[in-house]
Amino acid sequence: MVNEQEKLEYVGFWARVGATIIDSLLILIVILPILTAFYGAAYWESENAIEGPMDFLLTYIFPMVAIIAFWLLKQATPGKIAISAKIVDAKTGGEPSIGQYIIRYIAYFLSTIPLFLGFIWVAFDSKKQGWHDKIAGTVVVRPKKRDTEVRFE
Repeated sequence: MVNEQEKLEYVGFWARVGATIIDSLLILIVILPILTAFYGAAYWESENAIEGPMDFLLTYIFPMVAIIAFWLLKQATPGKIAISAKIVDAKTGGEPSIGQYIIRYIAYFLSTIPLFLGFIWVAFDSKKQGWHDKIAGTVVVRPKKRDTEVRFE
């Protein structure tokens, strides 16, 4: 693992923003046409937070299942794959457990509460960890592009 670790770097804020944009667009491409087909054009004019069971499933459950499934299968979402990044255990550099992935997903919500500060934290942290990473014990890495070094302790 030492040789592999020496070839990795932590993934910073802007690269992760780009990955998130890719993931969000892909989820929207899947969800929006289905919601429109199911509820009709009136869906977009509704003031309800949740229009019905299908809305709840597609808006909340589907993204959670899809994201955690990608993490389990690839250690990354399509956006992270596009930037050659993957999620690893912060201590070992190995694959995180399913529990870490679930905690990481739930911690996304904690990272958004104070004006997205938990995500912005990535820009200032030495290991480029957001609060969700710190809570779950994960880091996001990719093959080294510059003279930096990743150390798992």
